[in-house]
Formats: sequence, structure tokens, C-alpha cells
Amino acid sequence: MKLRCAVLDDFQSVATTVTDWSPVADEVEVVSFSEHFASYDELGTALADFDIVVTLRERVPFPATLISRLPRLKLLIASGMRNSVIDFTAAEKHGVTVCGTASSSTPPVELTWALLLGLARGVVAEATALRAGGPWQSTVGADLHGRRLGLLGLGKIGSRVARVGLAFGMEVMAWSQNLTEERADEVGVSLAASKEQLLRSSDFVSVHLALSDRTRGLVGAAELGLMRPGSYLVNTSRAAIVDQDALIAALRAGAIAGAGIDVFDIEPLPAGHPMRSTPRLLATPHLGYVSRANYETYYGQAVEDIRAYLDGAPVRRLG
Repeated sequence: MKLRCAVLDDFQSVATTVTDWSPVADEVEVVSFSEHFASYDELGTALADFDIVVTLRERVPFPATLISRLPRLKLLIASGMRNSVIDFTAAEKHGVTVCGTASSSTPPVELTWALLLGLARGVVAEATALRAGGPWQSTVGADLHGRRLGLLGLGKIGSRVARVGLAFGMEVMAWSQNLTEERADEVGVSLAASKEQLLRSSDFVSVHLALSDRTRGLVGAAELGLMRPGSYLVNTSRAAIVDQDALIAALRAGAIAGAGIDVFDIEPLPAGHPMRSTPRLLATPHLGYVSRANYETYYGQAVEDIRAYLDGAPVRRLG
């Protein structure tokens, strides 16, 4: 009898076509789920008869309560090599091997600039008006050249965003709790004296920090209040770093010119969620990691992980 493998959140229904599953086809039956399961009860019921689960990034938490409901689960594969929503202790207790895959930082860098440029030049509003017979030009674009880009975080993704900003002729400043002058100099940007200085002085602020106890709620109502009325905020990192309610209030009040957001407290967003109708907001449905090359890596290495597990020599183990 074949093992059963569930692929979660395959929204575009491409998991079985972007890579070759033939190395495991004789031993594994693959079932793709294109709809997100809204509750642990639904998820537990749907996955009860599966031996292998492939999950995208940190979209679906696997706490002890869920793992204990999956008696057949033996292999859990998460895209990326870091995952904060899997209970590794529970996985080990129940004999579940957890593996990861590589993940490129290129797609979130590119999406950051898609959002920033879309905000700056009013792309969505102008394109919508053109197609709907609306006014011919209704916005005045914000310039990038000579303006300041403030980066919260200068790691792998933040540093690449910085280099694009420099190529546009922007002045780039960065800050994080551990950022040093030496690291800022390496990238060619200036080090902000404080988070507050960066927020007060930047025309565009982009978030590129890992979520932790120190960064959760790092940008709240007080921090948004420091930003200039004509400034923009972009977050393609983690939703909880920016207080969602405070951001909605700031956008509704016109306290900042706009925001580009790719991550949310609840995903997928419920139909009536206020983020779907907040003014001055350019929002995308967590597309930061969604690119063909990344998907080829995710699912291609998921197949490798399964093959290695079947051969008794798991690779890219997490936990």
C-alpha cells in the first residue's frame, strides 16, 4: 500500500506540476489541497489518513494538540529551513520526522519593490481608472531619487532591498537592535541612531526583521505617529511586527500617505476583514515567497526529502 502525502495550501494548484514527483510516485500517493483549512478540527479530520504532510512556510501551525490527532503522520516537510510554528518536541514524541527545504530571498526583495513602487506612483489607482473609464491621471507620484529609505533590519533581505534603493539614488538608512556601524558600512548605508530617528526622517520605511519577542509590536501607534504625513510603510516580513489595528487607524486618519502590506494577522484574510477596505493600502495576499523558482525549490526538495526518508536517511532535518 502506498503512503499518502498531503500538500497544504496549494492555492494555485501547481505543487504537482512545477517539479517531478516520479522519484517517489511508486511509493507515495500525493493529494493537493487548494483551499486553506479554517480550523484545527477541519485540519485534523482532513489529515488523519496521511503519512506525510508538506506545508508552506509558517502558514499552518503544528502544535502538540494537532500532531497528537494525526496517528499516521511520520514525515512533516515545511518549506524553508526555519519554522517557529511547529512543536518539534511533540513531533519527536510522536515519532514524526520534520524536514525543510531551501528558500530564496530574491522573491520577497522583488515584491518589496513592487509594493513600494506601486505606492509611490499610484499604479493600482491609475490602472483601475484607465480600465474603468475614469479620470486620465488623478495622482501625483512620489519621487524616489533623493528621498530617504529607512530599513528596519539589514539582514539577507534588508541588505538587498538597500542596494536597490541606492541604485535608485535614494539615501538609505537602517536600524535594528543589533545593527552595527560596521555592518551598515558594508552595505553602504547609514546607521540610524534609533528607531525613532529612522521613522521621523524617512520618506519610505520597509520592515525586514525576523519575528521574536523583541520585534513583536515593534511598530505601534506611537511609532506610526512619528512618521511623516507624506511617508509610506512597507511590510513584507511578519505581520505581528506592525500593530495591525494601529496601522488601519493611521491609514484611515491619513496620518501617513500609504502602506504596502503582504502579511496579515489572519491568513487568508476573512472576507469582511477591515484590511480589505482600508484606504491608502496596497495589499497583496502574502506573495513574498510565491515565485516559480521558489516553488520549484520548495516542491523539488520536498520530493528529495521524501525520497531520503523512504531510503532511511532523512535530509535537511529541522528541530
